[in-house]
Amino acid sequence: MNIEFVYFKENSDATGLFELLTESAKNIIPEVSVKKTVLDSEEEARSKGVLKSSAIFINDKKIEIPENGSSVEKWMLEAAVLREKKPKGLLFLCVANSARSQIGEGIGRLLAPKDVIVQSAGSYPTSVRPEAVTVLGEIGVDAKSHTSKNVSEIDPETVDTVITLCSEEECPLFLGNATRIHWGLPDPAGVEDPAQRLNSFRQTRDELMTRIKALFNV
Repeated sequence: MNIEFVYFKENSDATGLFELLTESAKNIIPEVSVKKTVLDSEEEARSKGVLKSSAIFINDKKIEIPENGSSVEKWMLEAAVLREKKPKGLLFLCVANSARSQIGEGIGRLLAPKDVIVQSAGSYPTSVRPEAVTVLGEIGVDAKSHTSKNVSEIDPETVDTVITLCSEEECPLFLGNATRIHWGLPDPAGVEDPAQRLNSFRQTRDELMTRIKALFNV
């Protein structure tokens, strides 16, 4: 995979963004090399669209990033690199496989290409939260038949990419040979007030929708 970071020499945000890009890319493809290209002239920078920002090219495709490079988050870069890697087996993990990973599975199945296998599991599975079923139903995903599964039940041959979603807990381990990224999100089930809890599930759903859309470019 070819990754190039292009910026104008007077762009003060470039160094931090290049380091974040390199960290994100190597987390997914350890052997990858990120090329840095510094433009010296304003004319050339303007033609490349990097006079006031930076540009990232992956396999010669320009990746859209916010004009202010400081607002770029690590997950955005991970999604961009992973998108070009074209995952075929996606596994969402959290401890109980009851909320975050179930929502990830539901949205992943909705948005991923038909040839991509999307699953979820946990280290201590319980049961699917009714709020997860509700918020997925609000976007047209029927999760009534979803069940919580132990990570040991997942066939490693069906997984090439693992996304862990734990925040305050220790994430489950997957022993298969797969790319691993971490998108830590608070557990919406931890909110005590029922009305606020449902809104927290919606926020989790919307955040995962944003990230999974970026992952599959939809």
